[in-house]
Amino acid sequence: MTQPQSTHRVLLVEDDIRLANLIVDYLKTHDMHVEVERRGDTVLTRLISYKPDIILLDIMLPGLDGFSLCEKLADYFSGPILLMSALGTNEDQIKGLELGADDYVVKPVEPALLVARINNLLRRQALPNKPESHCLNFGKLNIDPHTQTIRLGDTQVDLTNHEFELLWLLASQAGQVLSRQYIYQYLLNIDFDGKDRKIDVRTSRLRKKLGDSIETPFRIKTVWGQGYLFAPEAWNG
Repeated sequence: MTQPQSTHRVLLVEDDIRLANLIVDYLKTHDMHVEVERRGDTVLTRLISYKPDIILLDIMLPGLDGFSLCEKLADYFSGPILLMSALGTNEDQIKGLELGADDYVVKPVEPALLVARINNLLRRQALPNKPESHCLNFGKLNIDPHTQTIRLGDTQVDLTNHEFELLWLLASQAGQVLSRQYIYQYLLNIDFDGKDRKIDVRTSRLRKKLGDSIETPFRIKTVWGQGYLFAPEAWNG
């Protein structure tokens, strides 16, 4: 049966049948169509036939664990990924975000909170992700907002949508310190609570891809106690 266009398509990757059924039943009451995949190693095939808007991904899965799958999904899926796991340490959450997840919730999670997290990710996904502006050039770095193409010298740099959004925000205000609060409000539409690491992790991934130093970054600088600064003079070498 064809689903209404307004219905969000959710792919739930969860091997706990009882929990999966509870989540499916609850999400159905919030205008979401859910299909369940119980193995990590069959998800990529499922993407072809289902084409979900968002993936809810458990970590402890048969076939392929959620961390490994999250890393692979970057090449096949451009929508948001929400990790759900009983693994609740800071290290686990940071690892998941570094591997490309957009959010991370620790199980058990209240159903209403889960829906709120899903809706927040879907709202962000629906926003225009190609700024209507001219290209930005800084020495060897070229940023084309229309094609989301990044070139550093003769090399094309592949970024996720979220990484591109952060780079564009920083580069379009080059030389200015942008506070974490400003970045969180602009990109995520939430307040920075002083603990969330999403933007820190995204910045770390950007630095790696753009040849910046992780220990002493000079292209995307951390201004302690204030925020981040895109250094326009650092792209000549």
